[in-house]
Amino acid sequence: MRRDAMLGRLSDERFDVLVIGGGATGLGCAVDAASRGLVREALHERTNLLRNAPAIAHERAFLTPAYRWYEAPYYYTGLRLYDALAGGSNLGRSRRLRASQATARSPRLRRAGLRAAIEYRDGQFDDARLAIALARTAASHGAALANYAAATALLREGSRVAGARVRDEERGATFEVRATATIAAAGIFADDVRRLDDPQAPALLAHSRGTHLCVSRDAYPGEHALLVPKTDDGRVLFVIPWHEHVLIGTTDVAVARAELNPQPTPEEIAYLLQTVNRYLEAPIEESAIRAAWAGLRPLVERGARSTARESREHLVAVSASGLVTIAGGKWTTYRKMAQDAVDAAVASAGLAPAPCVTASLRLLDDPRDDLAAIVAERADLAEPLCPGFSYTKADVVNGFRNEMARTAQDVLARRTRLAFLDRAAAESARATVAELAAYCGGRP
Repeated sequence: MRRDAMLGRLSDERFDVLVIGGGATGLGCAVDAASRGLVREALHERTNLLRNAPAIAHERAFLTPAYRWYEAPYYYTGLRLYDALAGGSNLGRSRRLRASQATARSPRLRRAGLRAAIEYRDGQFDDARLAIALARTAASHGAALANYAAATALLREGSRVAGARVRDEERGATFEVRATATIAAAGIFADDVRRLDDPQAPALLAHSRGTHLCVSRDAYPGEHALLVPKTDDGRVLFVIPWHEHVLIGTTDVAVARAELNPQPTPEEIAYLLQTVNRYLEAPIEESAIRAAWAGLRPLVERGARSTARESREHLVAVSASGLVTIAGGKWTTYRKMAQDAVDAAVASAGLAPAPCVTASLRLLDDPRDDLAAIVAERADLAEPLCPGFSYTKADVVNGFRNEMARTAQDVLARRTRLAFLDRAAAESARATVAELAAYCGGRP
């Protein structure tokens, strides 16, 4: 994927479908539309993802501990219903474990008062690598993609939206992208795009901030993740092995507006530590945190009393001018969201119908061939990027050369996950990333 070539195509060609937004759903829409030949719910989707991206997605066993007498039957009943809803997509039958079986699987689980635990299986994936896999797959089917490019206005032909005016954020230049159908898949900024079409458009979204912590693996050894489905204040708590570290989350705090770089608050960090330590034998101290970050959820506004109760379902809306907006949802259902959005765009714009093929479309999720070619040109690129981590200098070169990375932060956070695993380690690697950017002819 070469950004300059993609920008050239975007400004020179007319497309059947323009997708505004480069997150999970936007990339999913690009894959869906491109794989239909249109260029020039959760449990079933989980199974599709495990099959279509095996280098990125995998199964993970979870434990839900029960410390009160009523929790074990309550959780077991709920998870057996979960099994039934999954049907043929189920990854394994949920089962009740004795306290001793649970602590054997999760050695740091608090023993005092533990009555039982329910074991169930779910899926896990690396969201950043899945985004890159979707982008590569869309490009392989003929889509033109560009990052660091913002839609600043919508174009019209008569009364209908017919593309967008786009600003290249790197050069400051603007150009037009013409398309028969336009999809706004802008995540937390979906309402902003809708107001380019209609300044009076009502808000579809409520926003919620979720904070996550990353700690070292020895804080929670074992391969089973921990899930508490309802804490005292009604939230969900999880502790999940992730890239040889442990991920702890999450909070659910209503925020007034979308922001590009939300930050965790000291109160949220304290809440997560206080809550998770209730379930562990040895408490995790704040000094053990290697990285902390926050993200915003785009929740479809349905009048709930709190964002924790807002729907995680998605919504497709088509305006009078034909702009298709896909809003809400979550990563797991990105493929179905994209299918629904592209179906709506095809119908609204009168495009030739074509079947969706993404339920069984294998994603380009494995960069090993690219990495091998990079190491072959310079042997030292096989060296670790940072001591104690599996990322290599070749991963950096691959990010700049083949995955449209433009900055050091792109590589450290969104091509590798180093900035999310250990902030200090990421900073120590920043100079090396800058040197490799120069080697690739790019800019850090």
